[in-house]
Amino acid sequence: MISPTDFDDVEANGVKDYDAYFGTPTHDDHVLFELLIVGILQVGLGWQVAASQLPILRREMHGLRINEVAGLDEPDWERLMQAPKVMHNGRKLHAIIQDARAIIDVQQEFGSFSAYLWQFVDATPLMMPAPDDELPTQSPLGTRVAKDLHRRGFTFVGPVVTHMFLLAAGIIQVN
Repeated sequence: MISPTDFDDVEANGVKDYDAYFGTPTHDDHVLFELLIVGILQVGLGWQVAASQLPILRREMHGLRINEVAGLDEPDWERLMQAPKVMHNGRKLHAIIQDARAIIDVQQEFGSFSAYLWQFVDATPLMMPAPDDELPTQSPLGTRVAKDLHRRGFTFVGPVVTHMFLLAAGIIQVN
């Protein structure tokens, strides 16, 4: 399961873990970072392909510890681009590193990435209807949070990615 202590769990089934976790309200910055990573990687792909990268990226990117990922530089990126099984999309890998840096800035301002995100819903998950039993792919909240994330230096966080990330983190819930 995606958890606050999964740094070294490189044998996990990222798809199974992400699917089991999806929609669970979380206030843990590490879990939020992993859920954001799936959102970034998912652009243009299925969520299963994106989630399958979590154990691989834990192995190759220091357990996906936010501070350590934020410290990666160009030689690290080049190594990642050559690493077996890592999704070799340079823009997405750069986005993961950049977003880790942006999370650190948010943590310094708000105390945690979680506090920043949950303040958009007054610490209570936003309930939204799911018309026709389909998961909505956008929301006004997702659009508003995406704009603020961009303003704070995040990348690869458009309205769809951000909405799906908020759903995964349980900040938005469907009924």
